[in-house]
Amino acid sequence: MESYLFPFDSLICMLLGISFTVWFTLLLVFIIVPAIFGVSFGIRRLYMKSLIKLFEWATLRMERGAKEKNQHLYKPYSNGETLKRSLRGGAEPEFDMSDIFYFCRRGVESIVDDEVTKRFTAEELESWNLLTRSNYNFHHISTRLTALWGVGVLIRYGFLLPLRVTLAFTGVGLLVVLTSVVGLFPNGRMKNYLSDKVHLMCYRICVRSLTAIITYHDSENKPKNGGICVANHTSPIDVIILASDGCYAMVGQVHGGLMGVIQRAMVKACPHIWFERSEVKDRHLVAKRLSDHVADTSKLPILIFPEGTCINNTSVMMFKKGSFEIGSTVYPVAIKYDPRFGEAFWNSSKFGMVNYLLHMMSSWAIVCSVWYLPPMSRMEGEDAVQFANRVKAAIARKGGLADLLWDGGLKRGKVKEVFKEEQQKLYSKVLVGSTWTLSGCSAALNWPLPEPAQTEL
Repeated sequence: MESYLFPFDSLICMLLGISFTVWFTLLLVFIIVPAIFGVSFGIRRLYMKSLIKLFEWATLRMERGAKEKNQHLYKPYSNGETLKRSLRGGAEPEFDMSDIFYFCRRGVESIVDDEVTKRFTAEELESWNLLTRSNYNFHHISTRLTALWGVGVLIRYGFLLPLRVTLAFTGVGLLVVLTSVVGLFPNGRMKNYLSDKVHLMCYRICVRSLTAIITYHDSENKPKNGGICVANHTSPIDVIILASDGCYAMVGQVHGGLMGVIQRAMVKACPHIWFERSEVKDRHLVAKRLSDHVADTSKLPILIFPEGTCINNTSVMMFKKGSFEIGSTVYPVAIKYDPRFGEAFWNSSKFGMVNYLLHMMSSWAIVCSVWYLPPMSRMEGEDAVQFANRVKAAIARKGGLADLLWDGGLKRGKVKEVFKEEQQKLYSKVLVGSTWTLSGCSAALNWPLPEPAQTEL
């Protein structure tokens, strides 16, 4: 019996061997080698254009099906605007009990659709991308769409996910091994050159593990040595998005496990800045190490995300002022993701890192645009808070994002008492002021953030 099955066993082994050989040959020729030389065959952009046409057809099909069944496909959009009405004015303000209804309505609208908490949840798409049911009104429309969604699941989980996991392990493995080898070289130009090439190659492989399609604009403004690169923060992959186009010195806390292995290997080849847990809260020590780094023009620019937390790529929230007190040239960078192909935002309160990465690797693709803005420096008489707000406004304007003054720390923390007191003062001014106007009411309920509340780092 064993001799009868032997030819089939050898045939299966031969087929598996051929499959693995073809698999790794394709990886080497179409992904790893292009990543080493920084070239692209245009396959990912062709893939993106095909997806766009597919989404357009699916959207038209859903709209036609919903119209035939007399269904509402899209949710009504509510931006919290209220109907304007005139409030009494005059030399002496008057008050009626009916006036409180305006404030009650504005308060309820702020609870339902406030501009802060919705920045910490994934942006809802107007149309279905055959990936997630991003609009709850997208129910079963037709058998063809359902079959197309099923084929998409097979492609994403049966082909793309294994390919991307293989690339991710390849990129991270090469990064650990090669940076450890480069770390054996003596400090000098050769070591710096090899370190740059190794980092770029490995980050480009990692970018391909997400099928990331990135468009870089205004490359003449790319950060230079001795400066600080600041960018809006949506996802942990912001790092590899930027590092696949240029080398940076990373700043972060020392970790254990696999992340710790990667950090220890990277710092051997390049002077990254890692802090022990006990050092992170020492503001003066952090500032000194950053200042010493930027003072050496032979070292790579520092990459920092001043928001301190991930925002859902619809806005830019308050920049913490620590990185703007150093006095170095700041290179702003705006990053904008296209959510149609995959949601890049990391909701850390909902998903762990492993679940998030699996979610990313099972999406269609990660498509984003990166804008390098002209370098900026502190003006005469400008403090760190004003400088941080000016840089933030430039990033928001370039990326088409909302510029908010709120602290991203509200993602997990409670509103400080000083904020509540500020709103009470504004409300009292409306009640006892000399003029009772609609603009005054709106100003009291738009919840602006007071300037002195800027946090340190």
